[in-house]
Amino acid sequence: MNATPIIPGFHPDPSICRVGEDFYLVNSTFEYLPGVPIFHSSNLVAWKQVSNVLDRADQLTLPSSAGGCGIYAPTIRHHGGQFWMITSNMNQIRNGHLIVRATDPSGPWSTPVFTSGAVGIDPDLFWDADGTCYLTWAAGWGEYPIMQATVDPTTGKLLSAPYGLTQGSGLAHPEGPHLYHRGDWYYLLLAEGGTERGHAVTIARSHSVQGPFEWNPANPILSHRSTTHPVQNTGHADLVETAQGWAMVYLGVRPVGPSPSFHLNGRETFIARVTWVDDWPVVDDDAFEISETPSRFSDDFTSDELDGRWIAPGRHPRDFTAPAVGGGLAIQPSDTAEYRSLLAIRVEDQAWEARATTECSGARLVLRLDDAHWAAVESRGDQIIARAVVGPFDQEFAVMSISTDSSPTVTLAIRSTQPKADLFGTVVSDNLHLGWMRDNEFRTLATIDGRYISTEVAGGFTGRVIGVEPLPGQPGPAVLYEFSYKGL
Repeated sequence: MNATPIIPGFHPDPSICRVGEDFYLVNSTFEYLPGVPIFHSSNLVAWKQVSNVLDRADQLTLPSSAGGCGIYAPTIRHHGGQFWMITSNMNQIRNGHLIVRATDPSGPWSTPVFTSGAVGIDPDLFWDADGTCYLTWAAGWGEYPIMQATVDPTTGKLLSAPYGLTQGSGLAHPEGPHLYHRGDWYYLLLAEGGTERGHAVTIARSHSVQGPFEWNPANPILSHRSTTHPVQNTGHADLVETAQGWAMVYLGVRPVGPSPSFHLNGRETFIARVTWVDDWPVVDDDAFEISETPSRFSDDFTSDELDGRWIAPGRHPRDFTAPAVGGGLAIQPSDTAEYRSLLAIRVEDQAWEARATTECSGARLVLRLDDAHWAAVESRGDQIIARAVVGPFDQEFAVMSISTDSSPTVTLAIRSTQPKADLFGTVVSDNLHLGWMRDNEFRTLATIDGRYISTEVAGGFTGRVIGVEPLPGQPGPAVLYEFSYKGL
């Protein structure tokens, strides 16, 4: 029973394309910038990030760092010697979907064009054999929740009036459409059932790209609903043909703890093998052998460019960071309440440890799910404070006085551990240990229940990120000298 993601951590809504022997994959980013990470693989199992698609202000800006906004469900395709990425920015949804293109997946990617008149989420691009490009998307309302139109992808102009394509298979919330052509059939893949425990992948086929579509009697072709599988919420899939056959990427979560169970790192990307029986796809989500390798990352900020995994809620990281005089990275405090100056990476492991070496005043190491659900270790001069915010509750759990005479820096640390199972074999989420390093040993200030920093408590569509930001009211930048993360 495979429970290992190919891209762990907050990497939802995967979309994939193949170019020769290479595969490229993108994910949703919601309120985080830069938008839409793009990964490369030659074997579908080992993936490496090569860039972020929306990495400039002329491509994407957001009005705040608040959750629930930003980039929903991109699709990546390769056609005519170019990569195409289409997605929806919820803050500009009335403008239509945005399309960018590039000859090299590492960029630069073009300035977006918008599909005015096509309003919704989860857009897909499909080129028929005659060169016609079809835009299919989830409208989310009306008689036909899945809509379609022909489009000029270079300009975003619709070449036909939008028309209803399908009402779905009958499950709730049909979305995430993708179109394919195989043999004599056009296939329409959907995500249905909602993106929680009822999530599922369904498929239909037609002899015309415009339908009508007949639904697979074996639907859903992938779902872990009502099972004890360690991966749940499976859905929002995309298909790709390989030299060895077909494969499917899809999202899932790894919940732990008693009912309703709690997933901590957001929706992650998984892979399955696909075979065809009577011209219908059959999914085997145990076919790939994927070894679970703990993640490791460290940065001493000596490079001129930030690593592509650094993200920030609502802002491009380079807008508030710069090399500090004397070494390290200066993180400028935000000058408005709408944004945080949080420089962060995605948490990728079920148990992990992160360390940040900063100046002894005015900085904190933050584990964030959203602005109302986070935990932190703060450095305020000669004091270290363990703190957590859960909705309207803001509590300082412990304060430790330290000496700053011998060193002007302090290494803040947060560790997540899986507690031992109780008498019933149940593990209660994780424990978050808020502390600091002394003599290269982790010292705990306070331990809190990790369920408070989970999607089941906070809601939303993202996962945990961890990083460093200046304390509010800090007159100058927080200087970050070194950051490390490792799975335990």
